[in-house]
Amino acid sequence: METFADMSRPIVYVDTSEVRNGRLDELKLAMDDLTEFVEATEPRMVAYHVYFSENGSRMTVLHIHPDSASLEFHMQVAGPKFAPIGPYITMLGIDVYGHPGDALVDRLRQKAELLGSGSVRVHQLHAGFAHLLPG
Repeated sequence: METFADMSRPIVYVDTSEVRNGRLDELKLAMDDLTEFVEATEPRMVAYHVYFSENGSRMTVLHIHPDSASLEFHMQVAGPKFAPIGPYITMLGIDVYGHPGDALVDRLRQKAELLGSGSVRVHQLHAGFAHLLPG
């Protein structure tokens, strides 16, 4: 059963994708555009980072949200921008750390199916703490 405390805790989202052969440069441009869009439209998101492996064959996208509502908002606002990235990647999976709620997990599965494997793994917090990082 979801509680308000679960829904108001931070959420860390990590997705990993295989970059399609010959599409790295196009993908980088698309991810630059998506990053600019997310920064301009999602002021509550704590962090949004795109990483590439040294050889350019893998992409990892990491978001940190203050709560599940922020990730829900991301899926709503940025969702239409995911499909155009599909020709450049095959998504291997999404890992979510925290408690996103069942409806949000369903939306994440839809994203993962649209872009690749459909695999979504949710990891529940057992113990820990967070400090604000200096700017």
